[in-house]
Amino acid sequence: MGDSAGLRDAVARVLPAWDEKVPGHGFVEGMYAFGLEESGDYAAAERHGRQGVESNPDDLWSIHAVAHVMEMQGRLEDGSQWLSQPLDIWDDRNAFKEHLWWHRALFAFERDDQEQVLALYDDAVRRDKESDFYLNLVNCASLLWRLRFQAVEVGDRWEELADMCEARIDDHVLVFSDVHFAMGLAGAGRTEAMERQLASLEAFAATPDNFGAATVGPVTLPLCRGLLAFAKGDYPGAVELMLPIRRDTVCLGGSHAQRDIFNQFLIEAALAARDFKLARALLAERAALKPNSAGTWRKHAEALEGLGAFDAVNNP
Repeated sequence: MGDSAGLRDAVARVLPAWDEKVPGHGFVEGMYAFGLEESGDYAAAERHGRQGVESNPDDLWSIHAVAHVMEMQGRLEDGSQWLSQPLDIWDDRNAFKEHLWWHRALFAFERDDQEQVLALYDDAVRRDKESDFYLNLVNCASLLWRLRFQAVEVGDRWEELADMCEARIDDHVLVFSDVHFAMGLAGAGRTEAMERQLASLEAFAATPDNFGAATVGPVTLPLCRGLLAFAKGDYPGAVELMLPIRRDTVCLGGSHAQRDIFNQFLIEAALAARDFKLARALLAERAALKPNSAGTWRKHAEALEGLGAFDAVNNP
């Protein structure tokens, strides 16, 4: 639901009933840490997350919460070290482990080590090619689009992912996942399947007493229509659809780190539409939040070049 304060405070309500003597206390610390991180209290989030890991070094949620803090603070080396584990260390765990490898790939991505990103995609994030678990598809779709935005060739990886996404276009269990299924289809150019998904979402919007359905009209559909416009090469249309809702996507759920892909789509659409003034503004926003992101600065330079700013500097 994107209710960061609720995510934090639901755990805070019961914290007085827990202490180090209660078995499982560390798990509560990790849950609280993630709510704190999503609410922007990074210092407290890291403290509680580390306490969770200290209580139980195998608590993936506490590890995950600390990784989020490092991602939001642009601590790329710290994050890489924090998740620097053998790729088979959590093989006995459920599919959440792939999400931790996704976070490790994000740190490599922002450092501009795209070779490592691809290796992590194949060897960890998408190692189980048979899995259609929603979070695996979300991880893969957003990671492949990040690579495409940096002009990295990903071969036939899109087709395998799109097959899984197309089979789930009527799911609507989480609209956050629906949007990522649309991304997977867009990556493979399956615009007809995207049209069918849009029709399915329109029907789902009529579902009574359903929070996800309530987001479809104002947010989910415009975003998915923007993705379809992007896939068809209608970049001005994508900007027109995505720009008005860019502050509203929090209701779709996910984390700040995950929703960043929506910002990147809008930036790419603005650049492709040659709306360099908008692209420069959006990239200035992102650079302020992620000053260590190599790809952001490269895109910023692209926007400045489109505006002729480099020529003005070189030829005053």
